[in-house]
Amino acid sequence: MLLLTLLIFLILIISQIVMKISVLVAKKTLLDREKISPFECGFDPLSSSRIPFSIRFFLITIIFLIFDVEITLILPIISIMKTSNLLNWMFSSILFFIILLVGLFHEWSQGALNWNL
Repeated sequence: MLLLTLLIFLILIISQIVMKISVLVAKKTLLDREKISPFECGFDPLSSSRIPFSIRFFLITIIFLIFDVEITLILPIISIMKTSNLLNWMFSSILFFIILLVGLFHEWSQGALNWNL
């Protein structure tokens, strides 16, 4: 029990030393203009808030979020393959990928994936 307590205490001391060294080595300024501002997205917080917002930026963000959620739905398909019926797994996987591809081709044909403005 004493050895375990000593080990935990030693780990806490080492972690504190590493954190103190990282604070000393880091080259951050406390008065960095960008870091103390409430917005870090490129907008000037002191200017008018009625500046037109780029709808293109908003659409690209939404498309990224949609594809990000789809990736989280695709990842479990691999692990489910071992526990489910192979025919049902294949049918649902192919149907899911067809829906993804139809959505991708629709956005491509509408020009939503064009990065040129």
